[in-house]
Amino acid sequence: MSGEKTAKSALEDLSKALSRLENSVDGRLEKERDFADAEEEVQRLNSDRSRLAQELDQSEERAGRLEEANREVSRRLVTAMETIRAVLDR
Repeated sequence: MSGEKTAKSALEDLSKALSRLENSVDGRLEKERDFADAEEEVQRLNSDRSRLAQELDQSEERAGRLEEANREVSRRLVTAMETIRAVLDR
């Protein structure tokens, strides 16, 4: 009977160990899925960041062109006003 009890106890211990191992593997797989999801999110964020940086560069370039055009228009208006004043003064 003692041998039978020992074998039964050993089988129970083995069953518990297998259950713990199974739970551990399940937990590890879940962590790996979470990690893969996080990696995908980082890749999406990097892609978005690159796109936004490119859009920002384009916007800054456009703003520079608009600023230059504004200066040119302002210069031309001053010239036109001076010409009009000169004509009116005659």
